[in-house]
Amino acid sequence: MKMGSETGSQEIKSAFENAVQKSKSLPTQSTTVQLDLYGLFKQATAGDVSGARPGMFDMRGRAKWDAWEKRKGMSADEAMKAYIEAIGKLG
Repeated sequence: MKMGSETGSQEIKSAFENAVQKSKSLPTQSTTVQLDLYGLFKQATAGDVSGARPGMFDMRGRAKWDAWEKRKGMSADEAMKAYIEAIGKLG
C-alpha cells in the first residue's frame, strides 16, 4: 500500500510541475488570481507560512504573505491538487 501512495504522490508532483510550467505561458491574470496561485504554490513547496507579516508599507509583501497564510494547515498534496485545478481552469 505504501508504494501506491508514493506513486500517487509522484504523479501529483509531476502534474504540479507541469502546471507550474503551464502557468508561465498563460496570459497575465488578475491580482486576485495571481495571489491565490502564489498562496497555493508556496503552501505546496514550503509548507505553512513562516516569518512575521510584512509591515503596512510593504503592501505587495503583505498581500503575498496573507495569500500564503490563508492556506495554513493545508497539506502539500492538497495544495498541489488545488494549484493544478486552478491552472486547468485558466488554460
